[in-house]
Amino acid sequence: MNILSIATRPFVGQRPGTSGLRKKVTVFQQPHYLENFVQALFDTLPDRAGKTLVLGGDGRFHNRAAVQTILRMAAANGFGSALVGRGGLLSTPAVSAVIRKRAAYGGIILSASHNPGGPDGDFGIKYNISNGGPAPEKLTEAIYERTQAIAEYRIADTAEPVDIDTLGTHSLGEMRIEVIDPVADYAELMQSLFDFDAMRAWFAAGHRMRYDAMCAVGGPYAKAILEGMLGAPAGTVVNGEPLEDFGGHHPDPNPAHATELIAAMSGAAAPDFGAASDGDADRNMILGRDFVVTPSDSLAVLAANATRVPGYRDGLAGIARSMPTSCAADIVAQALGIPCYETPTGWKFFGTLLDADRATLCGEESYGTGSNHVREKDGLWAILFWLNLQAATGQSVESLVRHHWTRFGRHYYSRHDWEGISTERADALMAALRAKLPSLAGAEFPAAGKALRIEQADDFAYTDPVDGSVSQRQGVRLLFAGGSRIVFRLSGTGTEGATLRVYLERYEADPLQHDQAAQEALAALIEIADTVAGIRSHTAMPGPTVIT
Repeated sequence: MNILSIATRPFVGQRPGTSGLRKKVTVFQQPHYLENFVQALFDTLPDRAGKTLVLGGDGRFHNRAAVQTILRMAAANGFGSALVGRGGLLSTPAVSAVIRKRAAYGGIILSASHNPGGPDGDFGIKYNISNGGPAPEKLTEAIYERTQAIAEYRIADTAEPVDIDTLGTHSLGEMRIEVIDPVADYAELMQSLFDFDAMRAWFAAGHRMRYDAMCAVGGPYAKAILEGMLGAPAGTVVNGEPLEDFGGHHPDPNPAHATELIAAMSGAAAPDFGAASDGDADRNMILGRDFVVTPSDSLAVLAANATRVPGYRDGLAGIARSMPTSCAADIVAQALGIPCYETPTGWKFFGTLLDADRATLCGEESYGTGSNHVREKDGLWAILFWLNLQAATGQSVESLVRHHWTRFGRHYYSRHDWEGISTERADALMAALRAKLPSLAGAEFPAAGKALRIEQADDFAYTDPVDGSVSQRQGVRLLFAGGSRIVFRLSGTGTEGATLRVYLERYEADPLQHDQAAQEALAALIEIADTVAGIRSHTAMPGPTVIT
């Protein structure tokens, strides 16, 4: 095999974010752009020779072309073998499962997660290490530094594409390529965790479910497991064929984008259980009939009921949640006598806790939930967990959540996204807010005849209890007496401008007050957030673009 060394120059802005490098497809289609990043990654892995690399993605536009490029580069950079999902497809949690089961060196995931796809959409790439989890900050920073100094990349000189559509083994020079069933290893893992017999009986008894795959990679997994292994009626999985543009969907399972599913779950004739997953199937949305579950409540309910599920029958070592996620899980952890860790946003921060057996369940408010079975959030896993709970208890989704509120109290919760802000305006807003922090502790604001008082105002910092690493400036928190919170942070998952996320939480113990509309219950906090941060004046926007 002839190996080419191609001269190149650095591109500006190839620093990976919390979920890898994400840009517009047209950016990745520039000559040398993807190659530069991949070579920078390989250059930071000096012991890669002869090792096994897992490769796959969510099937979005440019996925297949990128797979071919990366295979040629992996062969040129000395990898011994590559495991590729058939058609270039592997969900993000499936990549983690394959890495762990097959003791692979690491894996490359091609996805921009919940971001839109198509020729004018987004594309992304990230690296997962040998434990199956996202690369830690030390490695992603090393990759970025290498992208700024790169002068050449290595690639196999072949015009013949690898057949990635047929199961079996191929070779590219000395590198062995195995095209694998993208679902098989993952499905086997799910079968080891959940009571498939009970779930089959739930469907056999006439219960109905609607799973919206949003024309993304979760479809083949859901069809194989729900309709194949569990006997759900054909048609339970809708939008189940992965499409390069996700069929025009914005593949983000939340009330703003899963409107078709919410409509289908309304009324007496609706299915018993509704769910959706996102572009790469690591996020999930849970619904009952005319009832939407917040991700924060979902994590708390799963934790409180975990011993009803075979894979967690022995209990939990601990719970971990991202800082913006509501404190509902904290109360469950306290009741169970286990720790609850508050980490920065980004699944990689859960990895050390999971590896050290300090946490068993993890969750983020952005519709991500998971456990120690892999090192990624896992959409279908969460959906199967909820299905198992319904089968084990005979309760509906709404009944499970309302019982939880009665026992632990309700955490009213919402996230307001202000999207497409210029980076300069967004940075100025956060700088001004941080400058106010010393004066905010003790401040009071009138609300419905009583005052809401800020007990603590800070810029969240995290010291990892396992490896001692420190992460600063992770978001501004306003913590009120009585358990209410407002959190401000800039998101790192978009590809254009900046997104300000404002997280609002109010705790209510009284069961008689558990039926308010969330935005009404949070009205006072919404007003305080704008007053303190001056959001409208800084952004020149009339209101948030997305409310979830």
